[in-house]
Amino acid sequence: MTKYAIIKTGGKQYKVETGNVIDVELLEGSEKGPIEFKEVLLFSDESKVTIGTPMVAKAVVLGEIVDQVRGPKVIAYKYKKRKNYRRKVGHRQNYLRVKITGLNYVT
Repeated sequence: MTKYAIIKTGGKQYKVETGNVIDVELLEGSEKGPIEFKEVLLFSDESKVTIGTPMVAKAVVLGEIVDQVRGPKVIAYKYKKRKNYRRKVGHRQNYLRVKITGLNYVT
Protein backbone atom coordinates (compact mmCIF):
# COMPACT_ATOMS: atom_id res chain seq x y z
CA MET A 1 0.00 0.00 0.00
CA THR A 2 1.46 3.35 -1.00
CA LYS A 3 1.33 6.64 0.83
CA TYR A 4 -1.45 8.91 -0.49
CA ALA A 5 -3.86 11.64 0.56
CA ILE A 6 -7.14 13.13 -0.59
CA ILE A 7 -7.09 16.93 -0.62
CA LYS A 8 -9.75 19.54 -1.25
CA THR A 9 -8.99 22.68 -3.25
CA GLY A 10 -11.09 24.87 -5.50
CA GLY A 11 -14.26 23.00 -4.55
CA LYS A 12 -12.90 19.71 -5.91
CA GLN A 13 -11.21 16.69 -4.35
CA TYR A 14 -8.00 15.09 -5.62
CA LYS A 15 -6.23 11.86 -4.70
CA VAL A 16 -2.51 12.66 -4.64
CA GLU A 17 0.75 10.79 -4.14
CA THR A 18 4.30 12.09 -4.07
CA GLY A 19 5.42 12.87 -7.62
CA ASN A 20 1.91 13.35 -9.08
CA VAL A 21 1.19 16.36 -11.29
CA ILE A 22 -2.36 17.72 -11.00
CA ASP A 23 -4.25 20.67 -12.49
CA VAL A 24 -6.16 22.69 -9.86
CA GLU A 25 -8.26 25.85 -10.04
CA LEU A 26 -6.34 29.14 -9.89
CA LEU A 27 -5.39 30.17 -6.35
CA GLU A 28 -4.45 33.52 -4.82
CA GLY A 29 -0.79 34.43 -5.26
CA SER A 30 -0.23 31.88 -7.97
CA GLU A 31 3.40 32.57 -8.84
CA LYS A 32 5.85 29.73 -9.33
CA GLY A 33 7.08 28.36 -6.05
CA PRO A 34 6.04 26.16 -3.12
CA ILE A 35 2.43 25.69 -2.07
CA GLU A 36 0.74 23.96 0.89
CA PHE A 37 -2.62 22.21 0.87
CA LYS A 38 -3.93 22.12 4.44
CA GLU A 39 -7.42 20.82 3.66
CA VAL A 40 -6.61 17.10 3.82
CA LEU A 41 -9.71 14.89 3.97
CA LEU A 42 -7.95 11.50 4.17
CA PHE A 43 -4.36 10.47 4.80
CA SER A 44 -3.01 6.96 4.23
CA ASP A 45 0.48 5.65 4.86
CA GLU A 46 1.84 2.11 4.73
CA SER A 47 0.35 1.10 8.08
CA LYS A 48 -2.95 2.94 8.63
CA VAL A 49 -5.63 5.18 7.14
CA THR A 50 -6.72 8.38 8.90
CA ILE A 51 -10.09 9.86 7.93
CA GLY A 52 -10.81 13.46 8.90
CA THR A 53 -13.97 14.82 10.49
CA PRO A 54 -14.07 16.72 8.11
CA MET A 55 -10.32 17.53 7.91
CA VAL A 56 -7.30 15.60 9.18
CA ALA A 57 -5.56 17.78 11.76
CA LYS A 58 -1.76 18.01 11.47
CA ALA A 59 -1.72 16.77 7.87
CA VAL A 60 -0.18 18.89 5.10
CA VAL A 61 0.41 18.15 1.42
CA LEU A 62 3.34 20.05 -0.08
CA GLY A 63 3.56 20.96 -3.73
CA GLU A 64 5.44 23.06 -6.26
CA ILE A 65 3.65 25.29 -8.78
CA VAL A 66 4.97 24.26 -12.20
CA ASP A 67 2.97 26.42 -14.59
CA GLN A 68 -0.30 28.16 -15.39
CA VAL A 69 -2.21 26.29 -18.09
CA ARG A 70 -5.56 26.63 -19.84
CA GLY A 71 -8.12 23.87 -20.19
CA PRO A 72 -9.89 22.85 -23.38
CA LYS A 73 -12.37 25.21 -24.99
CA VAL A 74 -15.97 24.56 -24.03
CA ILE A 75 -18.54 25.75 -26.58
CA ALA A 76 -22.05 26.82 -25.53
CA TYR A 77 -24.51 27.21 -28.42
CA LYS A 78 -28.17 28.08 -28.21
CA TYR A 79 -30.77 28.90 -30.82
CA LYS A 80 -34.49 29.32 -31.35
CA LYS A 81 -36.01 27.63 -34.34
CA ARG A 82 -37.55 29.77 -37.10
CA LYS A 83 -36.52 33.04 -35.35
CA ASN A 84 -32.95 33.53 -36.69
CA TYR A 85 -31.66 33.60 -33.09
CA ARG A 86 -28.25 32.00 -32.57
CA ARG A 87 -25.66 32.56 -29.83
CA LYS A 88 -22.26 30.88 -29.66
CA VAL A 89 -20.00 31.46 -26.67
CA GLY A 90 -16.64 29.80 -25.92
CA HIS A 91 -14.82 29.52 -22.59
CA ARG A 92 -11.40 28.27 -21.49
CA GLN A 93 -10.71 27.77 -17.79
CA ASN A 94 -7.34 28.72 -16.28
CA TYR A 95 -5.61 26.12 -14.10
CA LEU A 96 -2.46 25.78 -12.01
CA ARG A 97 -0.28 22.77 -12.74
CA VAL A 98 1.09 21.54 -9.40
CA LYS A 99 3.67 18.83 -8.74
CA ILE A 100 3.20 17.11 -5.37
CA THR A 101 6.51 17.05 -3.50
CA GLY A 102 5.58 15.63 -0.11
CA LEU A 103 2.91 14.26 2.21
CA ASN A 104 3.40 15.13 5.87
CA TYR A 105 1.44 13.88 8.87
CA VAL A 106 2.49 14.52 12.46
CA THR A 107 1.18 11.86 14.85
